[in-house]
Amino acid sequence: MDTELITKLQAAQQELDPQLKALQAASGALKQAMRQAGEEQLDALAMQKALTKLQQANDRLDKETLQTATAAFAEQTKSALDALAFDFARELKATFEARGESVEGRPPTLVVNSLTLQIDMAARKAQWLYGKEALTRPIPLSINGIVKAYDQQRRAIVERTIDLPAFLAELYATWRKLVDQRTQRSSNDYINVVALYSQLTLDRQSARFWNAPARSTFKDYDRAHFVRDLVLAHTAPIAEVDGKRYHLRLGGATKSQADSASKSIWLPKDGLDGEYYANVMFEEVG
Repeated sequence: MDTELITKLQAAQQELDPQLKALQAASGALKQAMRQAGEEQLDALAMQKALTKLQQANDRLDKETLQTATAAFAEQTKSALDALAFDFARELKATFEARGESVEGRPPTLVVNSLTLQIDMAARKAQWLYGKEALTRPIPLSINGIVKAYDQQRRAIVERTIDLPAFLAELYATWRKLVDQRTQRSSNDYINVVALYSQLTLDRQSARFWNAPARSTFKDYDRAHFVRDLVLAHTAPIAEVDGKRYHLRLGGATKSQADSASKSIWLPKDGLDGEYYANVMFEEVG
């Protein structure tokens, strides 16, 4: 037995086996994609599954023809998914309009009464948001389920009521506390809005929590609720504290700050319009 020859043959096989498996996977993915592309009525969800396999094959093989075919199939899949999303959105819009509510935007992003619905046709899921803050987990694409979730979040967010003067005074007190805690001097009195939110949440905890910190004793202050409260405060931004009046001012975020949820928040205005803010301060007014 020529062990040296066998070793060389085994080395060649070990080198070629992964390539063979990759080629077989690519061939199977292409056949599946061709079947889907050949259907008279395109099935967007089945095409998405085939596209995933093609993209996986591309990751394992560096073949220009495969890349070209995958790109073309991806474009066709996107068109089919967009068509499916428009059909679903049309049905959803009709449901809301029958209730006397208007729907703005276009798939995959719709807006109903300040709440945003993000549709993911490939995953067959949708999610309600307020601004950039998720209000629900991704939920199945059911008209009834989506409307039910909307009603819950409309009551929690859109119809949310707060004692605005008390909130502004509380916000001022938290801002003042963080400014006074600074160990280094600053050229301004701006405080990061996320840091302010975190401190405000801590300041709302009861003695019961501080005596026995636990999840069960923690009083949550949902970030989406904080965003909503800031939007409400922005409409009447004057805090009255100890007979003095202070104007709430929000500082816009830089691009790097806007890219980080730990450094900024996005305040919605109308529809899909809004702005990122990074800092908060109060300025005394006469």
